[in-house]
Amino acid sequence: MAVILGLQEMQRERKLKFERRLLRELSIADMKGRIQRYFGQDFMEVLEDSYFDVAIEAYLLGANYSKFGYYGESEDDVRARCFKEEKFLIDTLFNFILYWREVTANNAFDEGLFYCCEGFVGEWWVDGFKTGEKRYKMKLH
Repeated sequence: MAVILGLQEMQRERKLKFERRLLRELSIADMKGRIQRYFGQDFMEVLEDSYFDVAIEAYLLGANYSKFGYYGESEDDVRARCFKEEKFLIDTLFNFILYWREVTANNAFDEGLFYCCEGFVGEWWVDGFKTGEKRYKMKLH
């Protein structure tokens, strides 16, 4: 007997296969290097997993939206499409870091930390977008 899959199940499996292929291209050394560049050594041991999680999610978000870039939209237009999801990742990382560090009254530091989180997520989003777009161009999706 043949197994009948619904359309949603097939789409989900295809998306998972695409994401697995994309994740093969990531290196932990590159991720650690970017974390060092954006955040330094602050709470590295405690927050390392959360940095990795947010980086991977931003990378996959950019890759999933890269199909719009492949079909002719500019990178800025595509980024505007997923503004809410990207903002959620930035806020999640920022709030998680604030939770684990000592509370300071220095709002300038908090603002700088927010910009670091924004740059970190943005860089991973762009990386995923370019990688996904390249895979679409090479018909590897």
